[in-house]
Amino acid sequence: MSEFTARFATAAEIDQWDTLVTANPNGGNLLQSAAFAAVKKNYGWDTQFVAFEGPDFTSYNLVLQKSFPILGKFWYLIKGPDVSDVAQIPPMLAALRSFAKRAKLNVFAAKIEPDIVSSDEAHAVLLGAGLVKVPDLQPNDNTALLDISMESNELLRKLHSRGRNAVRRAIREEVEVVRMDPTEETMKTMYELMVGTITAKSNATARDFDYYRQFWTEFTSRGQGRFYFVFEDGVASVGAFVINYGAKATYKDGGSLQKRNQYGDSHLVQWVAINDMKELGAQEYDFCGTPPSDRLKDPTHPHHGLGLFKTSFSKTVTDFVGCYDLVLSPMRYKLWTLAGERVFRQLYTRRTGKQFY
Repeated sequence: MSEFTARFATAAEIDQWDTLVTANPNGGNLLQSAAFAAVKKNYGWDTQFVAFEGPDFTSYNLVLQKSFPILGKFWYLIKGPDVSDVAQIPPMLAALRSFAKRAKLNVFAAKIEPDIVSSDEAHAVLLGAGLVKVPDLQPNDNTALLDISMESNELLRKLHSRGRNAVRRAIREEVEVVRMDPTEETMKTMYELMVGTITAKSNATARDFDYYRQFWTEFTSRGQGRFYFVFEDGVASVGAFVINYGAKATYKDGGSLQKRNQYGDSHLVQWVAINDMKELGAQEYDFCGTPPSDRLKDPTHPHHGLGLFKTSFSKTVTDFVGCYDLVLSPMRYKLWTLAGERVFRQLYTRRTGKQFY
């Protein structure tokens, strides 16, 4: 088994953070980016930048940190640690445990969320390392992924027939996709489309506009995000925000009017974005959130409609292993699980009106 050491990244490494993260063994994730770190600093989290050094590679990972009375610090390795093989996770976490003790970091638990495809073998490795399985947090722990590395005509032929036919019909009927500048007006329109869709199709609540405005601004200012709209009778009817981060592109946010006439408009938005992302060097396109693969056809699942739309491009759903907790202080972690997490989440939401995670 390979041995790893863990440490904080240097100032020079933080300055080139996105370059280092996208060179990770698994290519990094937009939720490990400098842009996302900047957002979370304004929403209740401190940020740490941690490097795991092994014999063959160094993996750079964003850590979100909260501090609590009595309990100490809680770490969330969002979409990390970034590895290509689940067998690398136990020695990495042993290094993290040693680092936390050696540096007296006062961390009582660390939540991990690696982009490792779910399997009985993968879960056995994680449970065998003493990790505790906990509820998943991110929408793309179950998602539709599309290989976009091939030539565009070949890619179109390989789409699910539902998606391919919708794209072709929208092109034939001259639906126009507009690439929008990241202005305040664009962002407000995008937010209105999102909220309207969420209200109509789920019981969820959207984060506040200020959160999305900062999120979109952080990514667009770094050249890592683009807005796409379709208009109908002069009114924005479909909107999407897509992020390019290394070799991965992600359909992060979207919304549409519930009553519209242009068939295939939302499919064409995705098709235009996919081809733009290909030109920027992306090899994979993440549709960012579906029901789990075993509930894809379950109409009672809150993401059922989204799943049908997204799998009209990619025919299958990829399930990742999701969230596990590394317990560093058993006594304090027990307090956290018995009441601490629930109480602190309620207090934070009551005080700020914002989501804890």
